[in-house]
Amino acid sequence: MSNFKIVVLDGFSVSQNDLEWNALSDIGDAKIFDRSDAQNKIQRCADADAVLTNKVVFDGSDFDRLPRLKYIGVLATGYNNIDINAARSHSVAVTNIPAYSPDSVAQLVFAHILNIANSVSKISAEIHSGAWVKSPDFCFCPYPQIELAGRNMGIIGYGSIGRRVARIAAAFGMKVSVFSPSGRVGDCDGVANFKTLDEVLSSSDIISLNCVLNESTRNMVSAPSIAKMKDGVWIVNAGRGQLIDESDLAGALNSGKVGAAAVDVLSQEPPTAGNPLLGARNCHITGHIAWMTRAARTRLMDIAVANLRAWRNGAPQNLIA
Repeated sequence: MSNFKIVVLDGFSVSQNDLEWNALSDIGDAKIFDRSDAQNKIQRCADADAVLTNKVVFDGSDFDRLPRLKYIGVLATGYNNIDINAARSHSVAVTNIPAYSPDSVAQLVFAHILNIANSVSKISAEIHSGAWVKSPDFCFCPYPQIELAGRNMGIIGYGSIGRRVARIAAAFGMKVSVFSPSGRVGDCDGVANFKTLDEVLSSSDIISLNCVLNESTRNMVSAPSIAKMKDGVWIVNAGRGQLIDESDLAGALNSGKVGAAAVDVLSQEPPTAGNPLLGARNCHITGHIAWMTRAARTRLMDIAVANLRAWRNGAPQNLIA
């Protein structure tokens, strides 16, 4: 029996009852918890050498209480739930999972865009309620059908997901513009034209948020930035909920300034009943599912195991701290 102890704090988010964490047994003794929270994480991690976590938060005081801990594997690309400075000061390695779900996330971005453009869910609901049966016409079209070709697609953030979104938009015949801190304004990569943030905000018919969450991007969609956008703009967020000031977006939706919003993420998940987007006009919400195709989760799990094995072998990969 190995003395190396592994704890997975929120394993169900990845496994979803159709994947298994069996590969961890080749590295150490693994204990898998479907869900954990702030009240039980310290107890569960007390004897752990390595912890795998998706959304459970680790701050400075947690590291003080876990002297045995030497490794945290974040089961996601974003790692804002880990106090990285505290991890470094306690000599705890932190890894993440880069680029495991670009295709899945980009697919959901366009699932939302196409749903808005063709009112798929609304029309289906009306037909199931009997509206087409009562129609005098062979075609039942209670909502405008909108062609994407020729529309301006603005993408904020141009990592692996943003690039996938751009390619799909171009395939639909859309004009693609991008804001990226790493891009040079005026350049074109053959798919997207690089512009300033204000240019992307003011010129886009549809804006997709595919950037990281940090202090410069937090609440980047708020009343001041919305005021710069076209009337009737659509906003899609498959990044992080905190990229949007939800009260400001709800107000813009209800006033008609923003024509539609599609969000897969919210500032608090699960949301509270009072979240302003839950009752906002033309707001389409999915429950943080963009990354959850079985193919993407399989890649995530494989990389998570490979990250831990590489660290154990003294050749760490995907190291954040």
